[in-house]
Amino acid sequence: MENNRNFLIAMALSIAVLVGWQYFVVSPRMDAQRQQAETTQGQQGSLQTPQTPAGTDQAQTAAPSGRESVITSPQLPLSQDREAVLSSGSRIPIDTPQLTGSINLAGARIDDLRLKDYHETVDDSSPTIVLLSPEQLPNAYFVETGMIVPGKGPIVGATTEWQAEPGARLTPSSPVTLTATADGLTVNRTISVDENFMFTIEDRVDNAGATPVTVKPYGRVVRYSKPEVASAYVLFEGLLGVFGEEGLKEVKYSSIEDDKKEGQPSSIGGWLGITDKYWATTLIPEGSRRFDSQFLYLAGERPHYQTEFVSDPIDVAAGQSATATTRTFAGAKVVDIIDGYEETLNIRQFGQLIDWGWFYFITRPMFHALDYIYKLVGNFGVAILVVTVVLKLFFFPLANKSYKSMARMKTVQPKIMEMRERFKDDKQKQQQEMMRLYKEEKINPAAGCWPILIQIPVFFALYKVLYVTIEMRHAPFFGWIQDLAAPDPTSIFNLFGVIPITLPHLLMVGVWPILMGITMFIQMRLNPTPPDPTQQMIFTWMPVIFTFMLAAFPAGLVIYWTWNNFLSIIQQSVIMKRNGAKIELFDNLRGAFKRREKPSES
Repeated sequence: MENNRNFLIAMALSIAVLVGWQYFVVSPRMDAQRQQAETTQGQQGSLQTPQTPAGTDQAQTAAPSGRESVITSPQLPLSQDREAVLSSGSRIPIDTPQLTGSINLAGARIDDLRLKDYHETVDDSSPTIVLLSPEQLPNAYFVETGMIVPGKGPIVGATTEWQAEPGARLTPSSPVTLTATADGLTVNRTISVDENFMFTIEDRVDNAGATPVTVKPYGRVVRYSKPEVASAYVLFEGLLGVFGEEGLKEVKYSSIEDDKKEGQPSSIGGWLGITDKYWATTLIPEGSRRFDSQFLYLAGERPHYQTEFVSDPIDVAAGQSATATTRTFAGAKVVDIIDGYEETLNIRQFGQLIDWGWFYFITRPMFHALDYIYKLVGNFGVAILVVTVVLKLFFFPLANKSYKSMARMKTVQPKIMEMRERFKDDKQKQQQEMMRLYKEEKINPAAGCWPILIQIPVFFALYKVLYVTIEMRHAPFFGWIQDLAAPDPTSIFNLFGVIPITLPHLLMVGVWPILMGITMFIQMRLNPTPPDPTQQMIFTWMPVIFTFMLAAFPAGLVIYWTWNNFLSIIQQSVIMKRNGAKIELFDNLRGAFKRREKPSES
C-alpha cells in the first residue's frame, strides 16, 4: 500500500508539473504573444513596401549557392483597407462550397481567400476566417506560381498582367483560363478547384519563336505577418514540407529568422508550405519532375517568410509547346480531406500536415474513434463520454485485477500495521515478512498503479486531439460548453456569470473543473487516510490544485477526466464491496469533518 501511495504521489506530481507548465507558463506566454502580434500589426500599417524594381531578386542574396531563388514582388502601396485593395484591380471571383475569394490577375496570384464554414468565434454571425490576403495589406499572405527563363528571369510572375474571358468565375464546375504573352512565349494557364481546398494550376507554354527556349516552373508561398504561434511543445506552426528521403521537415518561425535561409534536398514528389494550427497553404509540385526548394526569411522594412520551389528545366522547341502542373492546397486541415488528398492524389506524407505528434500511434486512433462515434451521435462531447466507457471496458480485466488486489490489500492492512510495529527496528525483516504476506494472500503491491498508467497516455492523446484537430474547434457539448477545445467559460468567482465582472485568468474556474475536483476528491477518499502527515496534506490539497490547473485546459479534456473519475469510483466501490473490503469514503469524510470542528468544540 505504501508503494502504491508513493507511486500515486509521484505520478500526480508529474502531471501537476505538466499541467502547471501549461497554466502558469504557456497560457500567459500565448497572451503576451497575442498582444505583441496586435502591436506589430498596428506598427506595420505605417510602413512602406521597400523600393524593389520589377525583376530584382532580393531572395537571391539569401539563396543557397547554386540555387535559383524566386523573385520578390515590385513595390506596392501599403493599405489598411482590404475592400479597397480588392476593388482596385482586375480579379476573378472564387466560389466553392468551402471557399470564397478571388484571383488577382496581376501575377495570377491566389491572394484572397475566406473559409465559408469557419468563423472567428463560436457565434455563426461572426466574420469568417480570412486565410489569404493581397500583398498591399499588412497581413499579406498569398500563393504565386510562374515560369523562369534561366539567366533572364521570369516570363510570367509577380508583374505579369494576365488576360481572362469576361465574366470568368472559378467554381468546382467551371475552371478559368488565363493568358499571358512575353518574348515570343504564350502561357495559357488553366486553374481549377475541387469541392474542398485543392487548386490545380496547369500552364501550357507555346513557343512561337524561331529558337528553342528553356523554362523552369516555380512556386512560392509568401507570408508578411508573423502569426500568433501556439506553444511549440504542443504542436508545430511554421514552414514545412516533405522532401526526398528526409521526409517531413519543419522549421519554426524563430529558427528561420535566425538562419535567414535553409535549402532543402532535391526531390521528386513532395510538397512545401506554411502551416498554422488549423489552416495551411501548401504547394505540391508536379510529381514526376524533380524540384529544388528552400525556406527563407527576408528581412527589411517589411520582413516576410517564404517557402519556394523551382522545378527542373523544360525545353520548349520552336513552334512547340510544353506543360507543367502545380497543385495548391489552401484551407482547413480537416483530417478526412487531408488523408483523402494523400491517397487519391498520391501526395507523399500529406497527412503529416496535421501535427499528430510523436505518439501518433495513440493520437490518430483516438481521433478516429471519436470521429466515428461523433458521426453516430452528432456530438463530440458525447463521443468523448462513449470512448471513455469503451476504454474502461477494454481495460476492465486489468483494472478489475488491480482493484481486487487493492481490496485484498485493505483486508490485510491490520496485519501489515501489526507487522510494522513488531519489526519496527528491523526494516529488512519487516520487508521480508511483508513480501511473504503478499505472496500468501496473492497480492500485487504495484497493482494499483496500472489504472493510473493507463489513464496517462489516454489523457495526453485526448489533449492532443482536442488541441490540434479542427474538427474539435468550436465543437459544442451541452449547455454553456459551446467549444470543447476551449476552457470552461464559467467561473465560481463571479457566480457563474451572475456578477457581470471580468476575472483574471487565474480565477476562471468553471463548473466542469469543479466537478472534476469533486470526483477526484471522492476517489481519493475511497482509500484509507495515509498515516504520514505529508502524504495526508498532498492527498487533501491535490484535488484543489488540479481544479485550478485544469480550469485552463480544454473543456473536453476536463469532461473526460471527470467522467473517468466517476466511472472509476463506481468500479472501485463495487469491486471493494464484492471482495469484503471496507469502503472508507464515509469514514474519511466524517473524520475530516470532525477535525474541522475540533477548534470550536474546545
